[in-house]
Amino acid sequence: MATTTAIPYAGGPDASLDVDFPDRQLDRLSSALRPFYLIPIAIVLGAIGGWSTSWNTSAGNTTTIAIGGTGLLFLPPLLLLLFRRKYPRWWFEFNRELIRFAARVAAYAALLNDRYPSTDEQQSVHLELPEPDGQALNRWLPLVKWFLAIPHYIVLAFLYLGVVGAVIAAWFAILFTGRYPRALFDYVVGVGRWHVRVVAYAWVLVTDAYPPFRLTP
Repeated sequence: MATTTAIPYAGGPDASLDVDFPDRQLDRLSSALRPFYLIPIAIVLGAIGGWSTSWNTSAGNTTTIAIGGTGLLFLPPLLLLLFRRKYPRWWFEFNRELIRFAARVAAYAALLNDRYPSTDEQQSVHLELPEPDGQALNRWLPLVKWFLAIPHYIVLAFLYLGVVGAVIAAWFAILFTGRYPRALFDYVVGVGRWHVRVVAYAWVLVTDAYPPFRLTP
């Protein structure tokens, strides 16, 4: 039976990431071929986030094609917080649902579950962000949050390397045993939790609480 552990955002409003541990035999075939299974939903996610390409023609001109959406809304909320101290609810909901979708795709890519990512249902990945109150948030802090989060980017860069190694080890474990080692699972989810806290603070600007430097709640 799957188990869920609540992940509170200690020291500030709740920004949480929960992933149900698959306490069962995982699908070895889909796990073995996960990079290929991932392609269609990765294209969908890329289309929402936007994608472009350029090439030079024989005449020396540059041709650019841009496809798809806008990605996370960062600059519009920043400007409205700065000048109006408002954060429109639909902007928050768009960012939250896009982050949720990306988290489901990331969990599937990291072999945390073998259920194909839904575009709208949370499935086994549960992500929450604090709903922002523009009047309560510091109007000037959004200008520098991306800069203040630089120490997190540096630490996360090394943690992501660990995630790559953990997923490779888990891939072999699933092929031979059908199970995801719990220690590796907790580490990968912990890095995802850390990532969500940084995104909530520095990029979707929904909290002024500085993210803690830890994998645990």
